[in-house]
Amino acid sequence: MDNQTRSELTRNKAIEAALVILERDGVSGLTFDALARESGVSKGGLLHQFRTKNGVLDALAEYQSQHFERVARDYLAKEGASKTEPTVASRIAIYRESANQPHSVARAVLATLIANPNPELLEKFRAQDAQALKQVEEESPDLDLALIRSLAASGLAFATLLGISSLTRKDRDRLYARLLDEQAWEGVAAKPAKKKRTNTQS
Repeated sequence: MDNQTRSELTRNKAIEAALVILERDGVSGLTFDALARESGVSKGGLLHQFRTKNGVLDALAEYQSQHFERVARDYLAKEGASKTEPTVASRIAIYRESANQPHSVARAVLATLIANPNPELLEKFRAQDAQALKQVEEESPDLDLALIRSLAASGLAFATLLGISSLTRKDRDRLYARLLDEQAWEGVAAKPAKKKRTNTQS
């Protein structure tokens, strides 16, 4: 086995172990000692692979990003043909998935970004958001309404991830279903033409 393959196997074992720890113990339980016990990889090997706890969380963020991409693809493969705004629908589906993960990677990454912002990771998320918004502009007959639906979904997810929402899983699922139901929004403030976003930020 060459060094690159060995390194990838170590990294994958560590990520799988980190997911178990997050599910069981939450963010506070994710330490190198716990990771070494759970993964069977030496602490020295983990430090060589990730350097810091933030390095572990960066790897988990990439894993989570890939997971959400699969969620979007799977949703669109199943429901996309019936949607006139598939990008909005897939974003809502992603937020629903993130809100329904107990001790999720999304929560761990969010907590880390609040405590210790990572400019490179934030820039990557901004670029992904900008690309999605460009697609929303191209497909949505009412851009403002599309953004309201998407931002409502994200707000619900973030409130849940931060632990400040009192809604139950059943409540959230009902609201996400309403946000995903395009027919429920057909008569809401329809506009004859979509409005373009401004390029300035306040």
